[in-house]
Amino acid sequence: MADTSAGKRSYQVFSWACLAAMVLIVVLVLRKSPAPNVPYDPAAAARVQQKFAEADQAKAAGQPAQVSMDRTELNSYLQQNLQTQGSPAANAAPADSNAANGAPGSTGTPDNPLAGVDQMTQAQVESAVKDVKVDMDGDLIKAHIIFNLHGQDLSLDLDGHLVTENGYLKFEPVGGKLGSLPLPQSVLDAAVDKLMSSSDNREKMKLPDNINDIQIQNGQAVVSYK
Repeated sequence: MADTSAGKRSYQVFSWACLAAMVLIVVLVLRKSPAPNVPYDPAAAARVQQKFAEADQAKAAGQPAQVSMDRTELNSYLQQNLQTQGSPAANAAPADSNAANGAPGSTGTPDNPLAGVDQMTQAQVESAVKDVKVDMDGDLIKAHIIFNLHGQDLSLDLDGHLVTENGYLKFEPVGGKLGSLPLPQSVLDAAVDKLMSSSDNREKMKLPDNINDIQIQNGQAVVSYK
């Protein structure tokens, strides 16, 4: 009888521990991490456009061409060109309202909090993304993404390296968080592998014919022409 009572108590303790862990995971996921303090400057976006124009001219004249962007220039350029809900580009072209509401299916599990995102189409992902901020530290790129999944705003932080292989740009994650919940390296690697296994997504990572390489060097994005 004593063994039965002890077993019941152990089961109750285990059940409460699992429930507490689930509640903690939900709280961490829903608690958005702070965005990097990166200023937006429309003039910086214009400077980037001018840098690319000058690089095109140098390339046409047979001279070495390279474009470097600091974090303000990169973020301002992304704000001008990315199709996010809050960007000027998105305001000019309304997104699909059905896509903006997210995709049906699971919102994730403790083992893979990104499971719900896996089922979203490319259009739904683009529509669900509300804001993107990028910081750079040495050769590391740090992305902070705010997206809407099933009506809830969530934050995703990804740290990694940009690598060029055979004319394609590849992201190698070294760390990440969903909300305030750290993501295991295995989850990050699996998510990137799944994205890159799609031929459509892989083609989106193909560099233009005139671009040789894109790297993060000394806290700047460096685009090298062929």
